[in-house]
Amino acid sequence: MTDTDDNARHAAKMAKKKAARDKIMATKTDEKGLVIVHTGKGKGKSSAAFGMIFRCIAADMQCAVVQFIKGGMECGERDLINEKFSDTCAFYTMGEGFTWETQNKERDIEMAQAAWEKAKELIRDEANRMVLLDEINIALRYDYIDINEVVTFLQTEKPPLTHVVLTGRNAKEKLIEVADLVTEMELIKHPFRSGVKAQRGVEY
Repeated sequence: MTDTDDNARHAAKMAKKKAARDKIMATKTDEKGLVIVHTGKGKGKSSAAFGMIFRCIAADMQCAVVQFIKGGMECGERDLINEKFSDTCAFYTMGEGFTWETQNKERDIEMAQAAWEKAKELIRDEANRMVLLDEINIALRYDYIDINEVVTFLQTEKPPLTHVVLTGRNAKEKLIEVADLVTEMELIKHPFRSGVKAQRGVEY
C-alpha cells in the first residue's frame, strides 16, 4: 500500500467518524446549569474546579468561590483571583483549617454553616454563572452541614443556568444522585508517600 492509498483510507475513515459525531452532536441542544461533583482520593479535585472558574473568567462570566474548611493556608488561585479578577470572581475563604488543626468542633460547625449561608446567597444571584464550593464535601462528611438541606436547595433554588461545583473527598451518595456530572479522582501514586511535602505550584 502506498502512502497515497494509506492517506486516502485514513481520510475516508475520519470523514465517516466525523459524520457520525456530527449526527450525535446535532441532538445535543439543551443548555442548563450543572451540578458538578469532584471527589475521590486522588489529587486534582480543586485544581480541576479552579480550571473551570478560570474558563468563566476568560469568558467574562461572573462567578464566585466559597472555600470550606481551608483557612489561612496559602492559595495561589485565591491570591491571583483577588489581585487580578476580583471584579469577575468573588472569593470567600470561610474555614479556619482542617479539623485536625482547629481541634474545635463547635467552631468548625459554625464556620461551615456560615460558609453554606454565603454559598446559598451567591448561588441565588443569577448574575453568577458558576459557583465553586471548594471542599464542601468534607463539611458534609462530618455532618457540619445537613446533606438533605444541600440537596433540596440545589434541586429547588439553584437558578436554571447556574453551574455549581462541589469538591472534596467522600461525596455523599445523595449528592452524587442529584449531580449532573461526577468525577472521581483515583489515587495511583502520590509523592507525599515518599516524603515529599506539598509544593508551591502543585498543591497551592
